[in-house]
Amino acid sequence: MKARWMAALGLGLLLGIGGCKTAQEVELPPDYSRPLPPGELALRKITDPADIPSMTIACYELDKLREAIDNSLSYMSKPSSQKFYPYGEISHAQVVASLEAFGQLLDSGLTGKQLEAAIREKFDVYTSVGWDNKGTVLFTGYYTPIFDGSMTQSGRFQYPLYKQPADLVKGENGEILGRSGPGGQFTPYPSRAELEASGELKGKELIWLSDPFEVYIAHVQGSAKIRTANGKLVTVSYAANNGHEYASVGQALVKAGKIPADKLSLKSMMAYFKAHPNEVNQYVAANPRFVFFRADEGEPRGSLNEPVIALRTIATDKSIYPRASLAFLQSILPRTVGTETVTRPFQRFVLDQDTGGAIRAPGRCDVYMGQGDEAGELAGKTYQEGRLYYFFLKPGQTPGPAFDSKPIETLPGRIDLTDPTMNPTRTR
Repeated sequence: MKARWMAALGLGLLLGIGGCKTAQEVELPPDYSRPLPPGELALRKITDPADIPSMTIACYELDKLREAIDNSLSYMSKPSSQKFYPYGEISHAQVVASLEAFGQLLDSGLTGKQLEAAIREKFDVYTSVGWDNKGTVLFTGYYTPIFDGSMTQSGRFQYPLYKQPADLVKGENGEILGRSGPGGQFTPYPSRAELEASGELKGKELIWLSDPFEVYIAHVQGSAKIRTANGKLVTVSYAANNGHEYASVGQALVKAGKIPADKLSLKSMMAYFKAHPNEVNQYVAANPRFVFFRADEGEPRGSLNEPVIALRTIATDKSIYPRASLAFLQSILPRTVGTETVTRPFQRFVLDQDTGGAIRAPGRCDVYMGQGDEAGELAGKTYQEGRLYYFFLKPGQTPGPAFDSKPIETLPGRIDLTDPTMNPTRTR
């Protein structure tokens, strides 16, 4: 899932400057893609316990968390994972021990305040520095679309997803080296517009869809499930991209006056291109990045080649964040309640298991919202600042649920669960 819709869809254009202000008075919009200064890390250790966020609600909502931890442990068991550590002072062995220790706490049956007390005792907490060095992270969403399709070109199925060409070479860390040439030299791979105009991908078709914009959605999400005529669902997963930077089609539509900025969403874009199918190629060409796919078994997988889990998997810039690690997300995210979509405070333990073409720098994080149209609605409405924390086992601690139980009522940052507005069951 390395190519990502990023749910930004140009929504950052909602940040505007009004009135007549001097240069000194004008506030520039946040630069969520601001890179880290050279030599700095994206995480900073919290030294004051009062700065550790309350986790009580998240310690009640534990569904699928053990499964997500096991997926990270599966990745960390691969020898190739070791080359990405140490991360600062965090070793590969410490990440493994942290995942094992947290999993064993879950297995012990602890929940709520007791689980939080154990976490505070056993784990050091790190905060993301965010885009502003104050911890501010922009959270967006992504999902796995489900489309109708065919393994062969026929009838309405005329728009292909392509397999990775043999001359597109990736490095050992998955980076795109380019097109291989004589003497082991590499040249930049063609852009989206160049690939589509040249016809050079003919014969490399993997599967066929009925709508050119659905093809593009699969590209930016990085995976899809395709429903064939016999009802079988075929998973297509990210294989590679052409090495070009992602550019937002949504922003191009807003700039051209096709969709108002305050109405921009994945749903509105799909509706626009349904009504104007002859404009798809024109606007899609604004994004030079092109994605190649492979047929896969089972559920969609992230950049660690492990299954992604709705609201448990996050995507970050893997060049600056520690892959597979346990994290904690604190923001405001959309949820479906009945037939309505509402935004509510969101706190949850997550695993850093994916990346994205638009997810760069410490100020960006993508949350996997699941599969299908409802997940797509939620992903398209996810655009909110928040905080991101990481957990690593303290030196001297060992995996296992044993801990010295202390009175938990006096721990800092408590949430009063007698307050009905803070009842964990009301946040679902």
